[in-house]
Amino acid sequence: MANRREFLQKSALGALSLPLFSFNDVPRSIQELKLAQPGMENYWQMVRKQFALKEGQTYFNNGTMGPTPNYTLSRMMNHMTHYAKHAAEVDYKNGSGPELLSGYFPCKELRKKLGAIINADYRSISLTQNATFGMNYVGMGLDLKKGDELLNTNQEHGGGFAAWQLLAKRKGCVYKQATMPTPANDPQEVVDAIFKEVTNKTRVIAVPHIISAYGVVMPVKEICAEARKRGIFTILDGAQCIGHVKVDVKEIGCDAYYSSLHKWLLAPAGSGLLYINPDVVENIWATIPSYNWENKEDHGFRLMQNGTGNPGLLEGYDAAVDFYNTIGEDRWIGRIKELGDYLRAGIKEMDHVKIHSSIHPDMSAGITTYAVNGLSGPELQKTMWEKERLQPRSVGEDLLRHSVHIYNSKEEIDKALNVISELA
Repeated sequence: MANRREFLQKSALGALSLPLFSFNDVPRSIQELKLAQPGMENYWQMVRKQFALKEGQTYFNNGTMGPTPNYTLSRMMNHMTHYAKHAAEVDYKNGSGPELLSGYFPCKELRKKLGAIINADYRSISLTQNATFGMNYVGMGLDLKKGDELLNTNQEHGGGFAAWQLLAKRKGCVYKQATMPTPANDPQEVVDAIFKEVTNKTRVIAVPHIISAYGVVMPVKEICAEARKRGIFTILDGAQCIGHVKVDVKEIGCDAYYSSLHKWLLAPAGSGLLYINPDVVENIWATIPSYNWENKEDHGFRLMQNGTGNPGLLEGYDAAVDFYNTIGEDRWIGRIKELGDYLRAGIKEMDHVKIHSSIHPDMSAGITTYAVNGLSGPELQKTMWEKERLQPRSVGEDLLRHSVHIYNSKEEIDKALNVISELA
């Protein structure tokens, strides 16, 4: 079975070798991307060839869903096709169960790869379907009581506040929101706004690492450090983070962290992660208990057993992590930041545009949210598509959220800037 898995991975790589590239000096395999020199647009053109995105159209909505690389799609589909054909050859009881279904197995190798990305022991990581699952696993697993205060911000994603509001209604907890500055360009102002709402009854601070609507990178290390001094449990919504900015949970110092890796890490839809600090994990009850609900040796496994799932999805998840590691974290994250700064620099020169995101270098990355005088967000989104086949996403009534990623180019951003400039 190990040999068969290796064959599937190699055949997927082989399928991506030659057909994707159209100029002579391009590597013949994504593995050779490691050896290519970054910094030149040719390198990122090679990366763009790894995606099935249609030519002549530009995707700027990675903050909602990342397009899956061809390598990841190939591994996932090869796995599903192979085991649909060879199911009768698999001996479930003798170690081959994970090839037929997921949901009952520890998936140690994938969790170790994820642990290397966020700087955590694999036993503190659970595989989930998405960020909302992670939030609920923690919220529902805490022993909360009537009168405990739960603190969000007023800029949470819908999946980021629902569990805490439910707990307030179900258990009599007190739900509160801290008002965030807009735009946010001073980290201390953000910290002060949060702790202005904290009392001696505050039990949980649940805030985004990156605010979904505005792309603001929050000063989470400072927030968690202050909360720790006061004995407050911290849980961070990292739905927009892994594969977007550097995430080091030990350096951040949070109690829990959850993310959706089908956004910026470009994994298949349904690829989530939950980290819980080993110092507090024994206090978290399993929300969906199964065979290993009392496993004290591997708490991540204990909390992620959730019944039968699709092993092909996990194969794609694993492939997405391999693709990320092939390009390299510094290159990947650095390119996103480079393109985000490039877009913001262009927009800042236009008097008819207001940036609602942060322009602080430590509080901005690949998401930029802005408004153009005289147009609603949906109207601006429609104009982008009709004029240049550009697809960002409108948020609220008046704003456009513009996400950039490694498959984008400065030429595509220039097209967007030209459209915006013509609307003056």
